[in-house]
Amino acid sequence: MKKITLKDIASEFGVSISTVSKAINDSHEISEKLKDKIRAFAKDNHYRPNKIALNLLNRNTKTIGVVIPNILNYFFVQVLYGIEKITDEKGYSIITCITNQSLEKETKTLELLSNGSVDGVIISSAAQEDEIPHHAKHLRDLSENQIPLVMFDRVSDLINCDKVVVDDFEAGYKATKYLIETGCKTIAIVNPIADSIIGRFRIEGYKKALLENNFSFDEKLVEALNPNEDLELTLSLLLNYKKIDAIIALDEITAVKVQNIVKSKGYNVPNDISLIGFTNGELSKYVTPAITMVSQHGKYIGELSANLLIDRIENTKDFLSFTTKLVKTSLIERESTLTISN
Repeated sequence: MKKITLKDIASEFGVSISTVSKAINDSHEISEKLKDKIRAFAKDNHYRPNKIALNLLNRNTKTIGVVIPNILNYFFVQVLYGIEKITDEKGYSIITCITNQSLEKETKTLELLSNGSVDGVIISSAAQEDEIPHHAKHLRDLSENQIPLVMFDRVSDLINCDKVVVDDFEAGYKATKYLIETGCKTIAIVNPIADSIIGRFRIEGYKKALLENNFSFDEKLVEALNPNEDLELTLSLLLNYKKIDAIIALDEITAVKVQNIVKSKGYNVPNDISLIGFTNGELSKYVTPAITMVSQHGKYIGELSANLLIDRIENTKDFLSFTTKLVKTSLIERESTLTISN
């Protein structure tokens, strides 16, 4: 038998979840007649208030749920560090849930967190762009259960909540423009996040930089890389297609792999092929040559997300409008790219 929730009872009587909570807890704000009806229905359907439900009402867990798709990506490690820094300063604990890019696991995690075990949730969704409309319901359930939500990096316009996003369009534009300014003529992209809106924005920025500099866009220079695909084979085909003098890899691990493969084929980095990656992690610093990276400022994104959520949790006003914060990226120049000639 499905466990009945406050939301179910609220739907039965056409009232808000907070009204049901107040009725069950014998609040003087609710009429005796409505209280009796709600409490009788709750009893008949075996609803039992518990500590978690009371936490939902009183907002006193001092715990925040953090849901991220991949702990191996240094960007998410940085975000988590920023979140923990702020929550620790403000007396909150965090429950970290890693979905490993599984939408099924994310859905189960959200169902668990929506029962009131946390005061709020910060999430970067594992949902791909075409999955978001269906998955949006699970995110909306949090707000229906009065649990504040902040989405970061991978967000959706279908969800009304606070958001922190990276300017990925500008990032793709900035990386491409830099390569053009160093003298590169044929710039390829290796995209391991092809199903993500993030990857699409970065490629749109790449296209804009090409257009501004009178370079034509060649879709064969943009390689979508699936998790099970052979990167070495993909690169071999790409390098045989055309004389390429620059590659942009859309995450850090892929950038490191691309550099190793390119070097193993006898190319010099950066004299033959320049390379730029995304996410300024530790790996890119210590390979040879060190790789030029686009930094998304993960720690700052984590701090900003945590501050937004805690402000929402502790807000005593009747209404606080949702906000979207846009975070600009920075290009960290290293030895894998040529320098801009004066």
